[in-house]
Amino acid sequence: MKIIDSHVHLNNEQFDEDREEVFKRIKENLDFVVNIGYDLESSEIGLKYSNKNDFIYCTVGYHPDEIEGYSEENEKKLEELAKNPKVLAIGEIGLDYHWMTRPKEEQKDIFRKQLKLARRTNKPVVIHTREAMEDTVNILNEFPDITGILHCYPGSVETAKQMIDRYYLGIGGVLTFKNAKKLVDVVREIPLEKIVIETDCPYMAPTPYRGKRNEPIYTVEVAKKIAEIKGISYEEVVRVTNKNTRKAYKML
Repeated sequence: MKIIDSHVHLNNEQFDEDREEVFKRIKENLDFVVNIGYDLESSEIGLKYSNKNDFIYCTVGYHPDEIEGYSEENEKKLEELAKNPKVLAIGEIGLDYHWMTRPKEEQKDIFRKQLKLARRTNKPVVIHTREAMEDTVNILNEFPDITGILHCYPGSVETAKQMIDRYYLGIGGVLTFKNAKKLVDVVREIPLEKIVIETDCPYMAPTPYRGKRNEPIYTVEVAKKIAEIKGISYEEVVRVTNKNTRKAYKML
């Protein structure tokens, strides 16, 4: 069974020299991938890749570090893009208090605007949260009808248990790192039925590729680690997480 990568950035410049070869490896080895938008341009490029390749889907949205370019006009453009059936979600959106490229209140305002966009377009969301879990959860709780994925889940088991009625947890290469005890606990405690697999490529390559460019075929290492932690087969992990990804993106 071929695996699904629920979160990739194939338009990143690290793929400029061999993007078509990466696409070929995806086609041969994976079911499909979801290319994640982080501003208007990346969203448009992601849709272009999706329209050309049946094994690529995409999302549209503004990452909290990129919201300087957000405007009412660009929001309307995102809404128009979201009408395409290859666009599965609004994302990645959320809060990032690590880099703080924009003030907290501005981040929160545009986060809410994009959650309203998801509501209008009847799309799930892909959430980015870094050093901002409490505020992220509080804002998501203002929108109880919205569902989606907590990408690269950074929180505790307790917070995960509060959120998994509406959100799936995106688990990537960090799980394979030696210092990932908190995330290992999350994977152990949270039902497999609430987990989706991602690479976030080209970032955060799993062991044994750590430090190298990440790419979708390395999802195998994440699935192997989940299988090890839960004491189940690799095949079971792939079967269940693939189904979860389709559910999370309203494909089922």
